[in-house]
Amino acid sequence: MIIRTATTADVPRLKRFRTAAAAWLAARGSDQWSTPYPDELLLASVKAGHVYLVHDNPVTDPIATVTLDRQADPVLWTDTEAREAAFYVHKLTLAQPGGGTGLGARLLDWCGDRAARAGATWLRLDAWTTNTRLHAYYQNLGFHHVRTVDAPEAYGSGWAGQRRAALRVTTIEEVRGGPGARLPGAPIGQAAAAPNTRRRRKGPSR
Repeated sequence: MIIRTATTADVPRLKRFRTAAAAWLAARGSDQWSTPYPDELLLASVKAGHVYLVHDNPVTDPIATVTLDRQADPVLWTDTEAREAAFYVHKLTLAQPGGGTGLGARLLDWCGDRAARAGATWLRLDAWTTNTRLHAYYQNLGFHHVRTVDAPEAYGSGWAGQRRAALRVTTIEEVRGGPGARLPGAPIGQAAAAPNTRRRRKGPSR
């Protein structure tokens, strides 16, 4: 299994991931991801090198996507927390959700490993406020519920959780996604500035 940095050529595929995930959630009574994610924010995340695609092998279609960055959402995290060394997981989406393959957990382990290797203390994420099954899923994977923010600015995704970033043995191999692609593994103090794509970014994280 490999993970690569997404390129601008992947944007249509990433949009299809979201549309399919929203339909899957809607069929189960959830309004999560019912609003399209702004194209300009998705493109900015891709260009910043924060979006990843997972493949079973180099010649198969992607089976999952995740966004990993260092941008603390000020709506969800305090100023003190934002100053802590942390990586933030967004839009963790599987092509076949609910399949019981353990892929979501493996991908979170990869994110935590990347964070730890970069010197981060925390791996953080947020989840749809009303998706209690997703909350339980994350807690079963070791994430501690920090708070739930019930405010319009949370865009429906106000459940915030974190766990310690830790080095993990992973079977996911990292490869470059294209010209200029990079992994977010530089030491925390050496992170390059990136556009803020955090607002209006919410969606299923599993």
